[in-house]
Formats: sequence, structure tokens, C-alpha cells
Amino acid sequence: MNNFWILFILSIASYFVGNVNWALIISKLKKTDIRKMGSGNPGTLNMSRNLGLKIGLLTFFLDVMKGAVPTLVAFFVVGDRTFSGTNFFVRDFAIYLCGFSAVLGHIFPAVLKFKGGKGIASTIGVFLVCSSVFEWGWIILAVMAIVAAFVFILITEFGAMGSFIAITPPAIGASIRLFLLYSLSTNAGTITYYVLSNMIIFAICLFTWFAHRNNIKRMLAGEEHPTSIKQMVVKMKAKKAQAKLEQQKNEQAK
Repeated sequence: MNNFWILFILSIASYFVGNVNWALIISKLKKTDIRKMGSGNPGTLNMSRNLGLKIGLLTFFLDVMKGAVPTLVAFFVVGDRTFSGTNFFVRDFAIYLCGFSAVLGHIFPAVLKFKGGKGIASTIGVFLVCSSVFEWGWIILAVMAIVAAFVFILITEFGAMGSFIAITPPAIGASIRLFLLYSLSTNAGTITYYVLSNMIIFAICLFTWFAHRNNIKRMLAGEEHPTSIKQMVVKMKAKKAQAKLEQQKNEQAK
């Protein structure tokens, strides 16, 4: 099978993996619909605000895997292939193509009439894989970006802006890695795939930014929904205490 068909099949499969909306599935299991709660976004932050921090973290993990798994599969499937007539590795194109397809599937899922989430967690998953499969040094940048985003949200309670902080530095790092590998090449085919790969990296960020357009408008108007991690922790502790109290009452009643 040639490179075109391998990339085509992988990208289509990645898109439909992205269609799986874990926030919606989990909320349905909880006998509710996250799309009718809070901001209405079926994503990590809205799940955390309305269904608790633990549920939010579970959603985050599953959505990260939704971006990470297709990207990782693409990396291993194409192996050490290069595009014909070039020295550009197919994997350096495939990982970003499949990552983009998964994120696109999350934001615009065909199974949900193209109304999905905002793609941040899945994008984090994509760049975590892209940062770690080559040299471990690149993953430091991705992890630092996630930590910086968490601290920013903790201090400012601006969830959307924190999301941008989590994905933008790893995207820049991915572009720098490609620059170091291929920018000095004089092969026309290599340059073409180098440019296309960078365009896909930019497109991943562009679509996630676009999905947050209403958040940006609300931030500028001072009307954005606050994301208080401290409040989530307090609610979680209160819920635990209430559950423990009810358990004690039940035991006494017996």
C-alpha cells in the first residue's frame, strides 16, 4: 500500500475516533446532558464546574487519549518510510495529519451534527505524543505548558486563556523541531512536505482557537464563566463529607 492510501485511511479513522464525545457519554451515564449545563460545552472545564473535579479529570484524560492514540498509531504504522524522491519522513507528516483529524473530529463530529467540544484536551494529547516519540527533551516543553496553564487558571480563573497556554508552546516547539530537521534541505519535495506539516500544526491551533471564539468575546466583555479550581476542590470535599455523613446515618439507622 502506498503512502497516500495509508495516510488517507489513518486520517479518516482518526477523525471518527475524534467523534467519540466522552463528556456527553459520561454526562448521559449521570442521567443528565452536559450540553444543557453551564456554558453548554461538552468538555473538561464545563464537566468540572457542573459534575465535579473528578469527573472533569476523567473527561480530560479520555479526551487526551483521543488525540494521543491516533497520533501514536500513525507514528508506528508508517515507520521509517520517506516520501518518494525526498528525505522527508512520512511519520513527520502523518502524526500531525492524524492529530489534526482527531481534533477536527472532536470539534466537528459527524455523529453529533458537527457540534462538538473545543478540542483542547485532544490537542494536548496530540502534542504530548509528538513531543515524546522523537526526543524526550521536547516533552519538557509540553509538560511545562500544561503546568503553566494550570497555574494560570488557578490564579486568574480564565479557563479559555489557560487552554491556549497549554497548546501554543508545544505547537511552536513542533514547528521548531521540523525547522531543525528540514529547513536546510534543497529538495523541492522535502520543502513541500515541510511547509504542509507546518500548515497542519497551525491548523490544529487555529481550529481550537476558532472553537473558543465565544469565550474570547466573553473575556473581552468581562462576562466569561469563571473556572475556579479552588471552588471545585471545596465542592469535592463537601460532597465527600456529605456522603460520609449519610453513610454514618444509614449505619446508625440499621
